[in-house]
Amino acid sequence: MVSKKDSPELSNIADIVSPRRVDKPWGHEIIFAHTDRYVGKILVIEAGHALSRQYHEVKDETLYVLDGTLVLELGVGDTLKREEVKAGHGFHVTPFTVHRFSAEERVRLLEVSTPELDDVVRLEDRYGREGTSAP
Repeated sequence: MVSKKDSPELSNIADIVSPRRVDKPWGHEIIFAHTDRYVGKILVIEAGHALSRQYHEVKDETLYVLDGTLVLELGVGDTLKREEVKAGHGFHVTPFTVHRFSAEERVRLLEVSTPELDDVVRLEDRYGREGTSAP
């Protein structure tokens, strides 16, 4: 590994950091970037699991399916459209858009978002986390 002090031409490059793993009841996420302007994550949703039906008041996120086929529920209020998103495709979730991600097979997603990680309003959750922003 090259460090900044070993190479003067690297003096303007940020330090290399280790990603942070956050275990979730549906799988896990790996946070590989977290700044005051953006967050980068890899979400792994295990087969048969789903995230909460939720929305964000501020957080804006764009996702890209790396592996598998994601079952995406997206909409406003109680009206959600269900769609399958295959590997190689992405989508954008704006604030106040109700959404849920689920996986019939293991899915890996790349997420880039604004940094408000605790901005989660859970409307329904099969793991008993409704009304919280708990992991």
